[in-house]
Parts: sequence; structure tokens; C-alpha cells
Amino acid sequence: MMLPSLLILAAISLAPFFYMIWMSFHNMSLLGGAGITSSWNGGANWSRMFTDPAVGQGWLAMLIYFVATVGLELVLGVGVALLVFELVWGRNLALSFILMPMFIAPVIVGLLGRYLVNSSYGLYAWALRQTGVYGGAIFSHPVPAFVSVVLMDVWEWTPLIALITLAGLVSISPQLLEAATVDGARYRQRLRHVILPSLTGVLVIALLVRSMDALRYFSTIWLSTDGGPGNATKIIPLRLYEVAFRFFHLGYAATIGLVMLAVSILLANAFLRVLRAPKAQS
Repeated sequence: MMLPSLLILAAISLAPFFYMIWMSFHNMSLLGGAGITSSWNGGANWSRMFTDPAVGQGWLAMLIYFVATVGLELVLGVGVALLVFELVWGRNLALSFILMPMFIAPVIVGLLGRYLVNSSYGLYAWALRQTGVYGGAIFSHPVPAFVSVVLMDVWEWTPLIALITLAGLVSISPQLLEAATVDGARYRQRLRHVILPSLTGVLVIALLVRSMDALRYFSTIWLSTDGGPGNATKIIPLRLYEVAFRFFHLGYAATIGLVMLAVSILLANAFLRVLRAPKAQS
């Protein structure tokens, strides 16, 4: 009875996947005005990808962006969740305000960031000038532009980490925390020996969810900086888009996409191994 559904699912997911593999071994282009032209090139796309400095720079930017965004979101999300969990009253109201950025479309976040840090009329740019922190054009210099797109991502998705962490905190047995308190454990000791060990599985799931999103993050950076200045914020998803839809090298773009898929699968498996480790030991 499930066979028709499975066949439809296979046609939707597996057929494009195998077509991408086929594309990666061909020179496919939309240039020339005669539709898609293709010719077999063996492994030229693959050898080109591993030697292309532009793609290497995209992966390096992706690595820095990934570590910065996911790391900050984890620290801030756990901290916000712990603060909300300790609230005696107003917890639901505080949580509502905290979760608001998460429900804003990434496209809107990119446009907001683009206008808020504009050197001529942006509110954040004005505040930075008035406080003496930074007086230049933010999107005209590599480091400030990169920091800006990282903070946009952190502002939008830290609430997700906080929400998942808060769900894990609520699931901790109150009797366990009360017993630790009665035994004389201070908050730092309860946090280190009771709360954080109980949150290990939840935090791994949160990191897995955010990691999969961070590896294919596109719209906010594209709308705010367009990968600039230069290639400063051109992480690998933007490079993939550029190769496919600006230069129309579809075969080469398929190769980059397959490598991104492989990296995502390896990263997901690494998180799942960490998640299964405590169960295996027990």
C-alpha cells in the first residue's frame, strides 16, 4: 500500500540527485542562446573544484562563518534559556519577545540589516559613529561586513537555540534539582554537574539543526552584501549560486552542490555519533 507513495518520493528526491551526479561529469551551460548544451568531460569538474581558489576561498569563509554563527548562537541561546528558566513570573511574555526574530523571514532580515548599517542613514551605523566604535562604511570593508552578516544570523537564530534548550530545561526533573540544592550545591555546581549533562542530547540536536541551516545559508547575505565587499562574505552557497545562475556553468555548479551535500551528511553523522555515545556507554 505504501509503494505508490514511495515511488513518488523516489521520483521527487532520488531522480534529481542522480541527475546532479550525471551533470557533474558534463560541461553544461545556458550560454549561447540554444538552450542547455552538454558534453562529457569526465572528472574535469571535480578536479577543477579541488583546485579552484575561488571555491577554496568560499569554503574558508564558510568555515569561519559556521564557527562564528553556530558558536555564538549556542552560547547565547543557552544563556538566554537559563535566564528565562529562572524567571518566577513573566516567563511567557519574555519568551514571546525573545522568539520574535526567529519568525522574521531571512529575506526581511537581510533587507533590515542592509538599511540599518547603511553609512548614510542607518540607525546602527549612526549609533556606532556616535559611540566612537566605528565610523566608516560597514559594508565597504571586509571585516566589518563579515561581522555584520554573522550578527544578523546570530540575532535571527539564537532564539531557536534558546527555545530548544528551554524545552530541555523544562524536562529536567525538579526533584533532581531540589536534591542538589538540599545537598548544598550552589548554582554553578548544579549547572555544571546536573543541568548541562542533562542537556547534552538537546544541545546536540540544536547544533545539528542550526548546522544544517548554516551550511546552506544564502538569502540574508545575498540581500545585504551580495557576497562583498569583493569576496569577503561570499560563502560557498553564494559561490554556488554565482556559478550556476551568473556564469551558467551548471555542471560545475552541480559538482559544488554535491560536495556541499557530502559535507552536510558527514557533519550530521558526527553529531549523531555524539548523540548516541552516552547511550552506547550506558
